[in-house]
Amino acid sequence: MSNVPSVRESDKSMPYFPLANLTQDGRSDGKEATATCFCGAVQLLFPIDGPGFLKSFVCHCTDCRKITASMFASNFSIADSYLTHVRGEDNLTQFGQSHTIGRQGNLMTNYFCKTCGSLMYRRGSGYAGMYICRLGTVDDFNLVEQSLRPTIEQFMKDRVEWLGAPFGEMKHSEGLFMPDDQ
Repeated sequence: MSNVPSVRESDKSMPYFPLANLTQDGRSDGKEATATCFCGAVQLLFPIDGPGFLKSFVCHCTDCRKITASMFASNFSIADSYLTHVRGEDNLTQFGQSHTIGRQGNLMTNYFCKTCGSLMYRRGSGYAGMYICRLGTVDDFNLVEQSLRPTIEQFMKDRVEWLGAPFGEMKHSEGLFMPDDQ
């Protein structure tokens, strides 16, 4: 058994950086934090609150299922001018398509680390002005438990039944969550 604490056992008042990539240089200072791919080649820096931090959400859409190879995705969105590529922007490869949910005909481009394959973010012509990033890439695991905790669960119509009741105290939307759904 490892002597490294689990996320549940960690001190929630402190950043928690478990062994999760090869570089171990993630940071979180209360204003900004990093998100790093599995191998450490790509690292992003982003604000953890407004105006650059837009929202944190769980998505059950069929695109998110396929792109994550899971039954849902946990995401956060950052306004364009607030996301910084600390390193590895040249190590990103992309795959795009315009046959996507919600916004047919708009190109959705996915950006992956060329080395380890981690999906770092998505950009869409139908979602101009933002990066849609993955909560699983955030280096400070306690940040995801607290200030980045998802507040929206969207595409409930595509949610698998075996997940049980909707996740916690979130706003729920049958499709794409829009601010006027509040």
